[in-house]
Amino acid sequence: MTRLLDKINSPEDLKRLPIEELPRVAEEIRETIIEVVSKNPGHLSSNLGVVELTLALHYCFNFKVDRLTWDVGHQCYVHKLLTGRREAFQKLRQYKGISGFPDRKESPIYDPFTCGHSGNALSSSLGLACGDTIQGKNRKIVVVVGDGGIVAGMSLEALNHAGDLKKDILVVLNDNKLAISETVGAFSKYFTQLRTFPLYNDLKKEVHHILKILPVLGRPVENVLEHLVEAIKRGMTPGQIFTELGFQYYGPVDGHNISLLISTINRIKNLSGPVLLHAITQKGKGFEPASQNPTKFHSAGDFQLCNGKIVEASKSSKTSYTKVFGQALVELAKTNPKIVAITAAMPDGTGLTSFREKFPDRYFDVGICEQHAVGLSSGLVYTGMKPVVAIYSTFLQRAYDQVFHDICLQERDNAVVFCMDRAGLVGNDGPTHHGVFDIAYLRHLPGIILMAPKDGRELKQMLKLAVECNRPVAIRYPKEDIPDEDIDLPSGPLSVGMAEVLKEGSEGAIIAYGAMVCPAYMAAERLSAEGVEAAVISARFAKPLDKALILELLREHPFVLTVEDHTLAGGFGSSVLEMVCEEGEDASKVRRMGIPDRFIEQGPRKVLLEGLGLDADGIYKRFMQEWNRLGSYHPLKIARRQ
Repeated sequence: MTRLLDKINSPEDLKRLPIEELPRVAEEIRETIIEVVSKNPGHLSSNLGVVELTLALHYCFNFKVDRLTWDVGHQCYVHKLLTGRREAFQKLRQYKGISGFPDRKESPIYDPFTCGHSGNALSSSLGLACGDTIQGKNRKIVVVVGDGGIVAGMSLEALNHAGDLKKDILVVLNDNKLAISETVGAFSKYFTQLRTFPLYNDLKKEVHHILKILPVLGRPVENVLEHLVEAIKRGMTPGQIFTELGFQYYGPVDGHNISLLISTINRIKNLSGPVLLHAITQKGKGFEPASQNPTKFHSAGDFQLCNGKIVEASKSSKTSYTKVFGQALVELAKTNPKIVAITAAMPDGTGLTSFREKFPDRYFDVGICEQHAVGLSSGLVYTGMKPVVAIYSTFLQRAYDQVFHDICLQERDNAVVFCMDRAGLVGNDGPTHHGVFDIAYLRHLPGIILMAPKDGRELKQMLKLAVECNRPVAIRYPKEDIPDEDIDLPSGPLSVGMAEVLKEGSEGAIIAYGAMVCPAYMAAERLSAEGVEAAVISARFAKPLDKALILELLREHPFVLTVEDHTLAGGFGSSVLEMVCEEGEDASKVRRMGIPDRFIEQGPRKVLLEGLGLDADGIYKRFMQEWNRLGSYHPLKIARRQ
């Protein structure tokens, strides 16, 4: 049978289908998403949960004119399949393929914003509504927000403002009880209560209709019953928080009943002012493994299907930095009862699940609220606790002001430890998730210590040192496995601000930071095999720098090459240059390798690093390039010839 989905190249094609055929389209979309994600790791559970909801929205609105935004953006796969990207979908999240998030470069019409984080869409959408009002444009603004995203501080601020401005905006609350892990907090409990109640607005409309046809007593009786209906609503749905904020609340409705969704949306889409439609969906709907374990399949890895069931792939024997961090923190917490762990809705991704199980009273999941996570840590450290805040590098920048104001500015023993997973290039999540700015946005803050381990053993050492320190500390590490044990990098004692010499050499020095140490060492081994001896130094610290060692290297070597998987602007290499200039040394001898001043596309981390020359081969070539620039007259080259 010919697939209906193959005939849908735009939402206009979808609207030509009768409503009765949409469930078949939904089934075909699920099959497509499962098939593609099984080969290209991506966000599975969330997208399977919004199939009917997305179909209904595109069926009821014209998003060539109207505007649709997503929060979080990883639930946009169905939207992409319906908006002319069906064939390109086969290269979802692949190098040179389409993004796993809304992307303006792909579709400036259907993707008004490039977005991958949570909490931003309500503010952006309200801005669209305000701009349209000023310019006299008449179009609908729709924003789909998850029950995890709607509790983000920025979302709540936007809800408050939208209710005050009374602009026409439809907020669709996609309530599946889960963000990535189970949604936490008072709002989660509130939504649980709302899910059990019918659509009260229908009762209100029916009462109005009947009373309007009654003679004489109609209006007074209607006014009385109006208050009665409102009293019932207030009593049965505690707080009526959305109504109190100025929204017309509709729901909850079954988010998988296409005909009900379409009829409901068509009834409310022309209402004036802010409207909230509460839709109940199931993450992983239509694929049993994902519906049974939506967290595991939130960001699914490679998997194979056999008769509709998953064939488990052989597990890698390698250990990730994330796992090393989680295990090390648990071990430290066993002997230090003051250690507490904080995450912003990412216990699995940050490696805190084991800590949560072993120390539930010392574990805090604040939801998608990074600002609050940092503010909470400030209060905890004031009481004498040792907070370890585990947040991805790219997400911690959302709490930059709190790191400055609530931590560093306090100038006391404010020993908060920030563990920044996903530092550097993260791979297929792309530019919204690459953690390549953390050194730049943290190192200028007075009092903070910045570290990066070269391997798992050093990560354990750094975590222990950070917990024992009485100053704010940030540790960055990548989303990858620790270096193979057969590389066997040297490892010595660790103390604040002390770099480590891994290899001696006189014909140039490579100072590598964090994850770049291993490829730098491999490059130096290749150079050594060719008769060129390069020194290799693991910087360990971006702040404070090992000033004495770096200046000694600069004086004794023809050039120094810094290597980092961070943006060159404001990064580790910049800090070295600044220090060298301040000391009055020859800054022209400093060469830098890192991320250029542009956003890096998605793709496997290994492929992206190779493309930027930040692998062993690239570092080798750059070193030889600098060595060859010295010229045959250079004393070292003359000495070698003699």
